[in-house]
Amino acid sequence: MNTNTLLSPLKGATRREVGGVQVDVVKTGNARVKRIVYPQGFRWSINLKNVVGTELCMHAHVGFLASGQIDIQYADGTLERFVAPQAVAIAPGHDGWVVGNEPAILIEFDFEGETVERLGLKRE
Repeated sequence: MNTNTLLSPLKGATRREVGGVQVDVVKTGNARVKRIVYPQGFRWSINLKNVVGTELCMHAHVGFLASGQIDIQYADGTLERFVAPQAVAIAPGHDGWVVGNEPAILIEFDFEGETVERLGLKRE
C-alpha cells in the first residue's frame, strides 16, 4: 500500500511524538480521531514502558489499521494479530509490536478517559 497519502499532513491536527510513535489528534465533538504511526521495530514494552511507567499498555485502542501489521499480547498470554486492512479493538493490559518491514498506521477513535467504558472493552 502506498503510505504517502496516509502520512500526508492532517488538517486541524495536533502532532506529538512519544517513544518514537507519531500521534496526530483531531478533536471531533466529544471524541478524538487519531492517526498513530508506529515505526518499524516498535514494541510497547521497549519503547514506551519506561515513559508511561506501567508494565503493560493500559489504553484501549479502537479503529482501523490502514497499513502494516501489529501483534498484541495480553498478560494472560493471549496473542492477537492485526493485518491491514482490518478493524482493531484492543483492550487495556497489553504489550504490542510492529511486525514486518513497514510502519503500522492506525486510525483510532477514542473518548479520552472514557473509551473503555463507552466502547465496552473491559477484558474478563
